[in-house]
Amino acid sequence: MARLLIAFLLLMPLSAYAQTEFELPGGNEIRAYFNAPDSGASAPAPLVIIMGGGSGDARIASNTYRSHGEAFADRGWAVAAPVSPNGQSFWGDNAETVRQLIALLKQRDDIADGPVLLMGISNGGISSLEIASNHPGDYLGVIAVPALASSRSQLRALQNFPVYLRIGSEDRLGWGNRFDATVDVLEGVGVRLDAKLLQGRGHTFPLDWDDLEPWLQSLQID
Repeated sequence: MARLLIAFLLLMPLSAYAQTEFELPGGNEIRAYFNAPDSGASAPAPLVIIMGGGSGDARIASNTYRSHGEAFADRGWAVAAPVSPNGQSFWGDNAETVRQLIALLKQRDDIADGPVLLMGISNGGISSLEIASNHPGDYLGVIAVPALASSRSQLRALQNFPVYLRIGSEDRLGWGNRFDATVDVLEGVGVRLDAKLLQGRGHTFPLDWDDLEPWLQSLQID
C-alpha cells in the first residue's frame, strides 16, 4: 500500500505542502516536506531543495519549509525540505540520499527536468556547498544562509558556480567572525559569489526577497 501511495504522489500534483515519504533505489526511504504547483501551472516548475540546520530532523525540516519554502512555492517553485534519515546533516551518505530524492522528483511531469537550486541554513548551507561541489553541473546555484567554508580543496569544482551567501554579524555561534575567511575560501576557488554580512542579524534570519530575486534572475532559469 505504501508503494502504491508513493507512486500516486509521483503522478499527481500537490496543492499544499505535506510530509511525504519517498522510496529510493535500493529500498531506502526519505521523508520530505514537499509542495509542487497545482495542475493549472502552464509549465513544469523549477525545483528547490531546502536543507535545514542542526540534525535536519522532522521539526527542523517543517520549520524550514514554513520559514523559506512557502515563499518559493508562492513564486512558482516546486519545493522539497528533506528530513534527515538518521538525525545527521546532509553530508556524506545523506548527500547521496538528497541526490536520489532529486532524481525521483524530477520524474514528475510538473517538475522541470533541469538543474536544481540548493538552499541551506547553517549545517544545511554547508551541506548545500558539498552537494554542489560533487556535481556542479546538476545545480543552478546555492543559497547559503548561512554557511561556512574552510577547505578550498573540497570546493575547487565550484569555479564559476553561483553562490548567494548571507551571514549575520550577531550570530550567536560566532559565524559572523568567520565571514571573511569563508569569503576568502569561496573566492579562492573562483565561485561567482554574492556575499554580505548582515548587520544586526543572528544565526538565522528571513530572506530579503528584494535582494534575492535579482540574483535568482541572473541564473537564467527557464
